[in-house]
Amino acid sequence: MSERKKVQPRNFHQARWNEPVIFDLHTEGERGILVPSVEEEIKASIGDGLSAVPDHLRRKFPPALPEISQMRVLKHFLRLSQQCLGADLNVDIGQGTCTMKYSPKIHEMLVRLPQVAELHPLQEERTVQGALEIIHSLDLFLREISGLDFFSFQPGGGAAAILAMASIFHAYHKKKGEDRRRDEVITTIFSHPSDAAAAAVKGYKIITLYPDERGYPDVEALREAVSDRTAGLLITNPEDTGIFNPRIAEFTRIIHEAGGLCGYDQANANGILGITRAREADFDLCFFNLHKTFSSPHGCGGPAVGAMGVRKKLKDFLPVPIVEFDGGKYFLNQDLPHSIGKVRGYCCVFPVVLRAYAWILNLGAAGLNEAARVAVLNNNYVLEKIKRINGASAPYAEEHHRIEQVRYSWEKLTRETGITTEDVICRMADFGFHLWTSHHPFIVPEPFTIEPTESYSKDELDEYINGLKKVVEEARTDPEKVKKAPHNSVVHKIDPSPLDDPERWAITWRAYLKKSEA
Repeated sequence: MSERKKVQPRNFHQARWNEPVIFDLHTEGERGILVPSVEEEIKASIGDGLSAVPDHLRRKFPPALPEISQMRVLKHFLRLSQQCLGADLNVDIGQGTCTMKYSPKIHEMLVRLPQVAELHPLQEERTVQGALEIIHSLDLFLREISGLDFFSFQPGGGAAAILAMASIFHAYHKKKGEDRRRDEVITTIFSHPSDAAAAAVKGYKIITLYPDERGYPDVEALREAVSDRTAGLLITNPEDTGIFNPRIAEFTRIIHEAGGLCGYDQANANGILGITRAREADFDLCFFNLHKTFSSPHGCGGPAVGAMGVRKKLKDFLPVPIVEFDGGKYFLNQDLPHSIGKVRGYCCVFPVVLRAYAWILNLGAAGLNEAARVAVLNNNYVLEKIKRINGASAPYAEEHHRIEQVRYSWEKLTRETGITTEDVICRMADFGFHLWTSHHPFIVPEPFTIEPTESYSKDELDEYINGLKKVVEEARTDPEKVKKAPHNSVVHKIDPSPLDDPERWAITWRAYLKKSEA
């Protein structure tokens, strides 16, 4: 097979089912399983399983769930699965900022072991010493990787970890009697939007810094923004553009001199493992997404863990419980006098912790460093290739390398052909590729974000890049073909207007029925 043929976009055609939502498959009286009645011997010993439930906890009506047979349930979800792409099926580097890397399948075997799958979060500590040891060992690993002193695995992802950091900001300043005055949190426009959103949920006023003429967060703007009202800094570095702020230690120094705390959003840590640490940049708090950087599957929103670390002075503010070791046994420490309480029901999602623990143990310090360096190499290879595509650009810090991802722009292509980012996305789906746009606000016009990670080969990167080139060629020679895409995929263009109107949102099926009836 020739080199050129090997890396060209594949002849792809995805299964397309006109599949209704499962509630529309409801048939009254149809059953997937018949729950047997309680046997008389069991009822005589422990009861029927229902009468012991107090009346006020019993449902007055059955839950409004679809009634459907096992066979039809199986067909429904298998049809849906055939309409999905993912890291195990395609070159998924277009899922920008989500760090779609290979997750070793042996880790899936580990988390399916009965010793893991059948654990219950309320088991007595003496019965789960092995699990607690793994949680504590991962804590020690992340202490070394970050330089911070204690970790909590309770937050259910990055946004929850940011909310926990903002909550610690508040609790810390409240203990000092300064919580009412310190009501501002500073972030940057290219930090993850959750840095601003989570702090706003906590009640903070948000000050957003924009880049200077070189594309870096503006340190002079920071100096102007800081005051005795500053509670802290929440910042992503490298930012969601892939730009690493070389003056980050100056940022943390300015915040500390004003009496604030510094929280490090390390969701995008895949390119800096073993190279930079939160401690050396003088951060007080940080978090890692275990379901991204540490190779637990992304999960499209869950289950996830945002592992949050703090310096020793903030240990007592951590969510409870944290796992500790007294020299003889591992235990859940609930006794943190200034704890922010809980940000999730239990101490962690253990399967996610176990996968991350296994990945780190397998790679070791040298392997983590190598993964980061290959991720940076892959990203800058893609950067150089995409910059040569007529119509694409990488705004901000144009002459500099990026770390683990880049936020690109199709602004020139749109201006010259009328083809937008959304058009390119839909046409790329015809080749079995996914291409993501960006976070709001669209300060980068017609954005698309690519993060190659360390998992993909040069051939796969070239295949993806050639897919982009083909779409751009079509945009100039046959724009209608691009605008009417996709032709081979289930992806379709949507009317964006409901997304801008909360009155039309429906988060659940019952909410949809109420709104559609109205």
